[in-house]
Amino acid sequence: RLHMVCLMYLNIQNKVSQIISIIDFYNFSEDLLYHIFFLHDILSSENSQKLCISKRQEVFTKMTIQNPLGYIKGITFAPFHKRGSLSTQTARDSFDYMIEHTAADFVILAPVGLQDHAHSEEICYTSSATFSDEELINMIRYAKSKCIRVALKPTVNCKNGVWRAYISFFEKDVPCEPKWGNWFASYTEFQTHYAKIAEAEQCDLFIAGCEMVMTEHRSEEWRNVIAAIRNYYHGPVSYNTDKYQEENVTWWDCVDMISSSGYYPIDQWEQELDRIEKVVQKFKKPFFFAEAGCMSRKGSSLVPNNWEIQGDLRLEEQPDWYRAMFEACAKRSWVNGFAMWEWAPVLPSRSIASRDSSYEICNKPVQEVIKDYYGRDTRK
Repeated sequence: RLHMVCLMYLNIQNKVSQIISIIDFYNFSEDLLYHIFFLHDILSSENSQKLCISKRQEVFTKMTIQNPLGYIKGITFAPFHKRGSLSTQTARDSFDYMIEHTAADFVILAPVGLQDHAHSEEICYTSSATFSDEELINMIRYAKSKCIRVALKPTVNCKNGVWRAYISFFEKDVPCEPKWGNWFASYTEFQTHYAKIAEAEQCDLFIAGCEMVMTEHRSEEWRNVIAAIRNYYHGPVSYNTDKYQEENVTWWDCVDMISSSGYYPIDQWEQELDRIEKVVQKFKKPFFFAEAGCMSRKGSSLVPNNWEIQGDLRLEEQPDWYRAMFEACAKRSWVNGFAMWEWAPVLPSRSIASRDSSYEICNKPVQEVIKDYYGRDTRK
């Protein structure tokens, strides 16, 4: 094909601009395109070269962002639930109902590791507060038997209820004080334990934690965590940063996908997507929202990240927020999907769901909004 294009350029130089405009570049390899553009720069007029530069930017912007997973129509299932939660028929029934009533094709499973408080060095993931490996593996296999793609997202929480974003230590080691190095050693052990499971069970994505805001500036340690995960898991790796933090992570180059928690105010989606788009362009990585959600509580759509907000039950608050998110994100081809927060392993009755003001999706009006969007979206 390169020889064919060369002859076209040599023999019809005066029609180069027309050729540039009509060739379907997206069927050519990147190496071939470089040769074509190089030849065109030599042979063509100034105006044609300007057109070629414009086309080159368009082509390579799209070509260099390789998406290993395609579009993600996801839900986070049973996050942080205790041992035994995934092993019941009730959990499998809830999972089946979720797939049928949301049109999801992707699930995130989030086993929890617990540390005593935000400045503890040790992370425990073997207590009764965490899924057993056996039940987690069985749920992965069950999901895959239903042709549902699976991501593992091992996530740290603090036993005292302090949000994980506040986990931090002195910047310089101080004798007798907790240290970054000890914590990252424990965190790496936690992550690689589940990386081994992800590899053995052929999970589709591994997400190396969630919303660890005050740790993210430790670039070298995070690069070491990702490298350690890759020693055991050979699929795509991501990390779930928090809302408003996307541009603060300097080590996106070492993961395969950028992901964040999309808890943005209902009236600010456009400006936040403009900001995130600059990060995607800078790192040339695919992006998706590894979490997104809003409570069915009055006022939640303006501060959807605040799970402690006080307000009356307002079921329509939740679907209104989701529609705004879907509408804004549909305009951005670089948003490669979502994993909604959240779905429990136990099905609530419609009566109970009608009184639920949390982030839960099941049997609430938002469920139909998600199903409609996921069902209509034909991206793969």
